[in-house]
Amino acid sequence: MMNCCGLVTGQKLPVPLKSISVDVQVKGHVATVTSTLQYVNEEDRPLEALFVFPLPADAAVCHFSAKIGEQEIVAELKEKQTARDQYDDAVSSGQQAFLLEESEESSDVFKLSVGCLSPGQNAAISITYITELSVQADHALRFCLPTVLNPRYTPAGSAARIVSEISSVRDSVPYTLTLSVHVSSPNPISKLESKCTLDPLVFLNSDHTLATVNLSSGHKFDKDVELFVYYENTHQPTAIVEAGVTTAQAGSLMSDPVVMISLYPEFPKEVMSSLATQGEFVFVIDRSGSMDLAMHPRGRAEKRIRSAKETLILLLKSLPMGCYFNIYGFGSSYESFFPQSVVYNQDTMDQALKKVNEMSANMGGTEILQPLRHIYSQPCYPEHPRQLFVFTDGEVGNTKEVLDLVRNHSQSHRCFSFGIGEGASTALITGLAREGCGHAQFISGTDRMQPKVMQSLRFALQPVVNKISVQWKVPDGITVDTLSPPINVIFQGQRSLIYAQIKGQSSESSEGSVMIQYNLKDQSVTNQLHFCLKPPQTEDTGLMIHRLAARSLIGCLEQEERAGGAEVESIKSKMVKLSVEAGVNSVHTAFIAINKHNRETVKGPLIQRRIPTQGRYLATRMCVMSGASPQRRPIAMKCRMAPAPVSEQICCVESSLPDEDLDSDDDHYQPPMAVRPMKMMCPMNPPPGSAGMMPLMRAGLANSSQKKIKAIKKLSTAPEPQKDSFLQLVSLQKASGCWELNSALAQLFGKTEDELTNQKPAQVDGSVWAALLALIWLYGYKIQQQDEWQFVAMKASSWIRSQNVGGLSQCVCDGNVLLRCHVSKETLGI
Repeated sequence: MMNCCGLVTGQKLPVPLKSISVDVQVKGHVATVTSTLQYVNEEDRPLEALFVFPLPADAAVCHFSAKIGEQEIVAELKEKQTARDQYDDAVSSGQQAFLLEESEESSDVFKLSVGCLSPGQNAAISITYITELSVQADHALRFCLPTVLNPRYTPAGSAARIVSEISSVRDSVPYTLTLSVHVSSPNPISKLESKCTLDPLVFLNSDHTLATVNLSSGHKFDKDVELFVYYENTHQPTAIVEAGVTTAQAGSLMSDPVVMISLYPEFPKEVMSSLATQGEFVFVIDRSGSMDLAMHPRGRAEKRIRSAKETLILLLKSLPMGCYFNIYGFGSSYESFFPQSVVYNQDTMDQALKKVNEMSANMGGTEILQPLRHIYSQPCYPEHPRQLFVFTDGEVGNTKEVLDLVRNHSQSHRCFSFGIGEGASTALITGLAREGCGHAQFISGTDRMQPKVMQSLRFALQPVVNKISVQWKVPDGITVDTLSPPINVIFQGQRSLIYAQIKGQSSESSEGSVMIQYNLKDQSVTNQLHFCLKPPQTEDTGLMIHRLAARSLIGCLEQEERAGGAEVESIKSKMVKLSVEAGVNSVHTAFIAINKHNRETVKGPLIQRRIPTQGRYLATRMCVMSGASPQRRPIAMKCRMAPAPVSEQICCVESSLPDEDLDSDDDHYQPPMAVRPMKMMCPMNPPPGSAGMMPLMRAGLANSSQKKIKAIKKLSTAPEPQKDSFLQLVSLQKASGCWELNSALAQLFGKTEDELTNQKPAQVDGSVWAALLALIWLYGYKIQQQDEWQFVAMKASSWIRSQNVGGLSQCVCDGNVLLRCHVSKETLGI
């Protein structure tokens, strides 16, 4: 039987969401997404439903409507408290009402309230949002439809609201998903890929600029739906000018044309040929309980913490000699390998490797704020730019507080973030990289962590770009107001987006240009793009450029507001005004729809229901049952429910392992996936009014049977996937880049130590011979994983060259014969 958090029916079934239908329109590198949620009230009494769900962090939600029977109600965007009051008044008076609001703690979480559905009544809720597509290492554009929303760990004392209402279910959810994607582009579409099963791609024209594809039926909501779109000439700079709305107030953002500039700066080859050899590299690893989960639920996937440890080893082996480094682990507390960053050499690397191998996911919750504060309190090393690498499954409730801290220290470091597993918070992961002038990566499904981390390491080793400026050249009578935040970081091959409002008119040329200038290793670089100031008359973009620009500007205003000061109320007023005018969401507004066409009010007490959202794990089931009519008030259990008087409330904590599973004595028995260490989702110091719940929870946990413990032990001792042979080779490399000629290296090559020693050319010593063999083996047998071992190989090649050994060509030939490879000396870079 499926487990869930929150109220359920008498038959233990959650209600009433039945299906989700999604239509995605991809135009270039922007997607417009419309999700339709079908609700039905199968109760014999009126119903109020709550549905907490994920959206992309920077999405511009621009439409919300409800269709009941043949009657459609289009929501209005209003100041949030006003919208809440109107919703409460409507529901209290028996009217049908719908409320959509963004979380105040995390911009990627929304709550939908569906009020006063009569018995047997259906409602179709439609939500439309616009989002930018991110560029991947292989030049694909990534669209992600979040379908997994994990419980967010909220530190004690934090005022979490919507994110604290997230629920999880195991195995399945009681609703279905259909998804249809339509792609159009000025450039031909090469292919579309997904980790989910897709129906065949259908091209709609001969030049392959229009295509459509559908998600195959049966999606299990166990992973987000990712789609990777490949275009020809992906990195071609573009400019899209969108006409304003003639009926909008003159001088407002919506009345004027808006341009979206997409630039792909290309660095000079002579600059990019050499990577930095200095820096302070700080690796921050999530060691909370959820990191003990598998990377994905299919097959014998390795645990997240093990993948993170293997990646750390690869990173440590890839660092340049003489740099500085440190490693932090965090959970409910944090610890560092060294009191402060230390010089990278053989001794400090060995110390770090020993501690990495001892790491486990045993540190409780996910409180990332304190370790970041400690890191930022440490003085930076001159001539060694600080590079912060943060690995987490992204389950925190104080996202905005964390991002504010990173932004306040953006001048002292760059932050590279990695979201591990399904459902990692896009607001946290992308926000860390954006505010820290770095780069974000998501590792989900069957992705390997190592190649993505190595791509970010390459970014970190790129020369720092500074003195970035954006200049507009337009005819007299025209002015351009940039709406995007300043560009603080540029990486080779990465896109930079700029939104700008075009004001005024001119009888002169209709062409303008934008020029971005920056310094790179003391060289001045300029990229320029020309564009037409007048939008095409025939193109209907649906105001998507205006709305993305408005959402970008709202984000800037929100940052100013959180910075505090005397202008807070004025900034909030500007944000609300812009949000309402542009028709896009903000933290201070909400969509409200009231069915004023229904002349009959709904009678009788309301039943309040939580709609489960697929989560990543659920080790316990927590529920509070009550027969009282619903009222709104916070519950310490992180479940949104209708409270009864305290004397009538029963709190129960049960294992998610069915008893029949626990009774199995089969040696091959594998306990369910749900049995995993779980983060504590209730504060250790419960808020007032919840003290009576905690003893019951402790009692329930204390009475866990020995059978349950046995099942958990069986799970924890399940064999891990075998370590990749190339990672075994990397683990043997010295900090300088060489290897020792020993039995461990010989065994990896499938040889004996005597075979390696007897074939060694006389002119080289054992370390040089071992390093040559390691390089030959990597290029001969692991070329597909070159992205992962590129820095290891660069260190080895550099070390071999430093030995000034003669006759290397013959040594390479001998190595090829021994390992049965065909790798040239030029390929090895020696």
